[in-house]
Amino acid sequence: MADPPVENAHAMLYFSDGSLAYAGHYLHEGLHPVHTHSFVEIAVMTGGAGVHHSLAGRQQLRIGDVILLRPGVWHGYDDCRRLDLYNCCFSTELLQRELAWTRADPLLGYLLWTGPYSDQRRGILTTRLGEDLLAECVEHLDALDRLRFQPVSRHRGDIIGRLALFLSCVARAVVDGVDAGTGQTHPAVVDAMRMMEARPAHQWTLTELAEELHLAPGYLVRLFKSATGLPPMAYLSRHRVELAAARLLHTDDAISRIGESVGWPDQNYFARRFRAHYGLSASAYRARFSHNAVRLRAWG
Repeated sequence: MADPPVENAHAMLYFSDGSLAYAGHYLHEGLHPVHTHSFVEIAVMTGGAGVHHSLAGRQQLRIGDVILLRPGVWHGYDDCRRLDLYNCCFSTELLQRELAWTRADPLLGYLLWTGPYSDQRRGILTTRLGEDLLAECVEHLDALDRLRFQPVSRHRGDIIGRLALFLSCVARAVVDGVDAGTGQTHPAVVDAMRMMEARPAHQWTLTELAEELHLAPGYLVRLFKSATGLPPMAYLSRHRVELAAARLLHTDDAISRIGESVGWPDQNYFARRFRAHYGLSASAYRARFSHNAVRLRAWG
């Protein structure tokens, strides 16, 4: 069996071979130290026992528990007794490209884009799968696990398809009892998200964003909150802090320069926003988790 395409540099996990999606079992005993990663991670608990530790607190894991973590979120496991996790990992490039359509889907949009940041979740989303849904998820993860031994050039569609099926299963569990909407996300909301993400350093205001979209500001806020649970400027803040974390991990840029590059030139304000999201100062976060690995290569 081949080793997974994930390496550990200090406390930072990253894909080592250009892979953009991966699924595989991890068996933990004792302590699995706090770490972060440069990709989206979804961990499905399939056996054993253990405690998940993150900024959200400590969670005693049970079979069927699912934890989704956006890039940059730190977490770890302790008190593990044959803790069996089925991990699915995929890059932000994949999310922005092949999975870009998920923004407009009410279930997948909530799972991948807005749910991890609504209600002060700070990049973490949890749910529990029932027996049938867990079996369905494992079926798709098993297929993804087998596909990593196949050439991407011949199985790209299979990989994207299986990943989408797995994500759909998790999304159905996440939105059970959550008002995530039942129809397509309004195109103006999708456009607003893309505009802000494309120019994070720009000093966006609600008035300017609404003018760009030819909408009244109040109406844009109602549309945005209905689709995402957040007003537009709050969504922008979540994106900026995640982008800042990535640049702390992957570049040697000065912290002040990183703050400016994500739209927060006031260093005191940047410091407060970063600490509020990650529970660490930007300098402490970089010292604990940074590494010198290059960014993920494009999937060809």
